Amino acid sequence: MNPGGVKAWVVGVLALVLLAVAATWKVQDWRYGERLAEQARLHQSDLAQISSAAASQARTEQDKRLALEQRLSASEQTHFKELSDAQTNQARLRDRLATSDLRLSVLLEDSASCNAVPATADAGGVVHGRARAKLDSAHAQRIVAITDDGDRGLIKLAACQAYVRVFSKEK
Repeated sequence: MNPGGVKAWVVGVLALVLLAVAATWKVQDWRYGERLAEQARLHQSDLAQISSAAASQARTEQDKRLALEQRLSASEQTHFKELSDAQTNQARLRDRLATSDLRLSVLLEDSASCNAVPATADAGGVVHGRARAKLDSAHAQRIVAITDDGDRGLIKLAACQAYVRVFSKEK
């Protein structure tokens, strides 16, 4: 063999090897590119699912909050109406006491110690046969004020209990 022929043959083989290496490199590049593209699609799909789940959860929480606000508002309106009605009733009672349209009386244990109210029943109340004494208008007004404070306190306590019940149901 001549040295020029071997050299040409080695150069040809080297060129083929280099061409095979370059082709292999290009094929690997395409495969790697496809894998990267597939991972990017999967990642985008995962992000879309996470975003959708987060939006759904946010809507659910917002709906719960809105329902809670509506229940609290309804409860507040109910208790405000009860308080307003109690105040109106107390004002009427105070007015009736002030105009002598209504008199408060108490049962007496010892009927000999004071002037008794007759034991007959009025149209406005029932007397069970025991002696009664009328209260002074000022004392009656103070008693009504005390019961008014008590009524308001009970209504406010009921409102607080309802508020706590609404929140304890949420937990």
